[in-house]
Amino acid sequence: MTELDAHLRKFQKELSTGTVSLALLAVLAKAPEPLYGYLIAKELERVGDGVLSGKQSALYPVLRNLEGAGLLESHVEPSVAGPPRRYYRINDDGRAALRQWIAAWNATRDSVESVLEGIK
Repeated sequence: MTELDAHLRKFQKELSTGTVSLALLAVLAKAPEPLYGYLIAKELERVGDGVLSGKQSALYPVLRNLEGAGLLESHVEPSVAGPPRRYYRINDDGRAALRQWIAAWNATRDSVESVLEGIK
C-alpha cells in the first residue's frame, strides 16, 4: 500500500465515522417495520452503492450508541435459523435528531462543494 493509499483510507475512515449514524437513522426512518443489523447493513449497501457498506459488526456499536442516546428503540426476537435477533426502530426523538442532522449535513456538504468547485 502506498502512502497515498494510506491517506485515502484514513480520510475515508474519518468520513465514515461521522456519517454512519446519520445513514443508520435515515435507513430506519424509511423502514416500514423494525430491522435487525443484517437487514440494515444490506440496505446501506443497496442504497449507498457500497460506499457506506463495511463490516457489519461495526454497525452494532453505533446502533447501541444511538439507542443509548434515546434515538432508537429495540427488542429481541427469537430466530429459527440462529441466535435471537435485535430489531431496531427509530423513535420520535430519533426523527427530530435526524431532521437536525440532515440540515447540518446539507450545510456542510454545500460548504465543502463550494470550496471544491472548479478543482479537477
